[in-house]
Amino acid sequence: MSALYLLIPVAVVVVGLVILLFFWAVNNGQYDDLDSPAHSILFDEDDPKHTEGIRQADAVSAAEAPKTAADHPSQHAKRHD
Repeated sequence: MSALYLLIPVAVVVVGLVILLFFWAVNNGQYDDLDSPAHSILFDEDDPKHTEGIRQADAVSAAEAPKTAADHPSQHAKRHD
């Protein structure tokens, strides 16, 4: 019974760390593109169609990327005040 007094708080701390690690991974983009790595092993990297597809995918992801705080117009207005 006395082991539970140690094991329960340790388990709660471990669960908390796992939850924090999960949210860190989501916020840092670890789960943004789950399909490309799985499909990339099917194609030869020297294939021109494959390299063109990679270039197009990079262009699309760059266009959809959120602006950083430095690029936001309201940040520029605050700096000039």
